[in-house]
Amino acid sequence: MGCCHHYQTVAEGCDSAFTVDTSRVTFGRGCLAEVGERARALGMTRVALFSDERLARLPFFQTVLQSLKAAGLDVVPYTHVHVEPTDQSILEAARFAAEARPDGYVSLGGGSVIDTCKGANLYATHPADFLAYVNAPVGEGRAVPGPLEPHIACPTTSGTGSEVTGITIFDLLSLGAKTGIASPRLRPTEALIDPDCTATLPSEVTAASGMDVLSHALESYTARPYVRRPAPARPSLRPMSQGANPWSDLGCREALRLMGQYLERAVTDAEDREAREQLMWASTLAGIAFGNAGVHAPHGMAYAVAGAVRDFRPSGYPQEEPLVPHGMAVIVNAPAVFRYTAEVSPERHLEAAQWLGADVRGATPGDAGEVLAGRVLQLMRAVGMPNGLSGVGYTEADVDTLTEGAFPQQRLLQNAPRDMSKPVLSGLFRQALRYW
Repeated sequence: MGCCHHYQTVAEGCDSAFTVDTSRVTFGRGCLAEVGERARALGMTRVALFSDERLARLPFFQTVLQSLKAAGLDVVPYTHVHVEPTDQSILEAARFAAEARPDGYVSLGGGSVIDTCKGANLYATHPADFLAYVNAPVGEGRAVPGPLEPHIACPTTSGTGSEVTGITIFDLLSLGAKTGIASPRLRPTEALIDPDCTATLPSEVTAASGMDVLSHALESYTARPYVRRPAPARPSLRPMSQGANPWSDLGCREALRLMGQYLERAVTDAEDREAREQLMWASTLAGIAFGNAGVHAPHGMAYAVAGAVRDFRPSGYPQEEPLVPHGMAVIVNAPAVFRYTAEVSPERHLEAAQWLGADVRGATPGDAGEVLAGRVLQLMRAVGMPNGLSGVGYTEADVDTLTEGAFPQQRLLQNAPRDMSKPVLSGLFRQALRYW
């Protein structure tokens, strides 16, 4: 299933073209050992190596460190990355980078590490008030004024896709919600994606990060088509969140097929190397897709869910402070959202459900939202996701707070195929409180 019939008619005043952009990608077991040679080829001589304290004790960190040193490079490690970064933790990393003065960056870790490295590279290279580059209306949304230092991203989770996107996400502590910075200049120069890195991931982390992949692909596939997005005043102003397009569709379809086939296996059996490798590949495909199409409401709502957390501490993650892992914060909203958005493009929602493995025989357009939501809920239950927002500590009394935290995420909400006003968001949060 799936074709380009959604893109044949350009709405008046809307764009008639889309842009394809991504990092250079190397994928395969053992490719971490290539990092030294690749860094040297990019002209690096002094490398800031970003990771976190847990990863710094694992063999993968030594593989990267030794490869960089074997290439004759000076390495300055930074391992104080905060799980789910904040504006303060990114500023601390930027101060380190400004003092260390590297001419290149290598990040080894999940989305928190890669996003922190992007932020440090940005603010050390082009210093400014923190809110200057943050997405409007939360920040100024100022364009990044020039190139950053080269960055090689080495993901260790099969989830965020940050290694191939120009987006960095963090908690803005004053807002009590997540927000981000989006610019093609933030996109890592290269990505080295080694599936061996996922072998030691706890099943809970594999489940949450896998749900992030799932929603990346679903949101990009169901996003407002690029031919329904207002044309930019200049081609250089075309946003990265362009809407669904033929290129992003390719990655979304294959990522969805792989998730439907391998997600449960990868979570329930850590020794299933094939399943974990396929999840890593799905993450890369979905990352490239949403890096060119953009996600929409489940992610916009997730930034409020993660930012307003009170006392939820998931197993498999550090227990020092409350945390709703990003993929978990996203997926608890997704079934409610897809039930709502299916009315606009039922064929897309049914196609997505079929790629995920749902039986769509006999389904009508009116069934699309329920069929897709039903398949997502099956997968959520199979891998131990919470029962909606109530499962991570929220109640009906929190709906207004969550709505206020989500509504400023206009970069994401405007990419949704249906209106995402405050009343709509409140209704979706209520529907997401409990599913079963």
